[in-house]
Amino acid sequence: MISNQILQNTIEGLKAIARVELCIMDIDGKVVVMTTDEMEKCSNLAAEFAKSPADSQEIQGYQFFKIFEDQKLEYILIAGGIGEDVYMVGKMSSFQIQNLIVAYKERFDKDNFIKNLLLDNLLLVDIYSRAKKLHIPTNDRRAVMIIETDNAKESNVLEIMRGYFGGSSMDFTTAVDENNVIVVKSLSEGENNREIEKAAAGIAAFLEKEHMKNVRIAYGTAVSEIKEVSRSYKEARMALDVGKIFFEERDIIAYSELGIGRLIYQLPIPLCKMFIKEIFDGRSPDDFDEETLMTISKFFENSLNVSETSRQLFIHRNTLVYRLDKLQKNTGLDLRVFEDAITFKIALMVVKYMKYMESFEY
Repeated sequence: MISNQILQNTIEGLKAIARVELCIMDIDGKVVVMTTDEMEKCSNLAAEFAKSPADSQEIQGYQFFKIFEDQKLEYILIAGGIGEDVYMVGKMSSFQIQNLIVAYKERFDKDNFIKNLLLDNLLLVDIYSRAKKLHIPTNDRRAVMIIETDNAKESNVLEIMRGYFGGSSMDFTTAVDENNVIVVKSLSEGENNREIEKAAAGIAAFLEKEHMKNVRIAYGTAVSEIKEVSRSYKEARMALDVGKIFFEERDIIAYSELGIGRLIYQLPIPLCKMFIKEIFDGRSPDDFDEETLMTISKFFENSLNVSETSRQLFIHRNTLVYRLDKLQKNTGLDLRVFEDAITFKIALMVVKYMKYMESFEY
């Protein structure tokens, strides 16, 4: 549960302070970590000591200590050196490692609980009983963030984010796959989407300083009960996917901002194809020339305002009217009519969604 790297760093730090050689072995006398190769010779002694009833013992000039996890013998710590302080240093070292094991076990238990909570793998009664056992408040306001970077697989983003939150007991950082890091962010009573957006921007800036590439963050709505955390996670997951389709320019996206894109994302592809065929009669918006696509885009950006659109395109009003008339002739939709404009806008979004989904088929 606790990594060998952490154990190695711990005993090296203790050695640097106390000038005592340390070694940790398993109950079979196999070396786990050590500060000097000299202590490998204690292998048989450690295995014999593990079978004895003593919790500590001096054997051939070395001090041996037992380290337990949930009352089960886990490790043997061996301290070696000259002087009367060796026993004291060994005792303190075993105490330190014992506490590390307990702390990491608690973190593992909480991490395991949060993962199952996010994935909806727990019964309602289990959620509250395990939360109580792990001392996790059940009625705190929380929102789930999903953090994605292009080089997540090569970089330990999870540990970086845990360092960012500094071991906060109120926020939880975990991962359910190798591509994303999930933050269950604790919120105060007055915090809303603006504060969550600000927190997400802070995370993004931090990760960019850590040389993370193309950081994207999506978050769900705030929930008031722990049983609703999985819903916020599902919303964040959808926001991440939908954001890639309809909000490519956004690095941070909220579920509440997805609008109609959220509905389109849930449409089956055959239904989308049928809709596009009805609207464009077998054609695709990709068939339109660049000038037409730019005109359509600007017209929508300016809320169907002909004068403002022609001004921004640096064309005469009559030229814009001519282009809209031509588009109406080709599609049967007049973008100056609100209902036709909505239909056309939705059709463009559906085509974008279809192209995105088709990209995963190859």
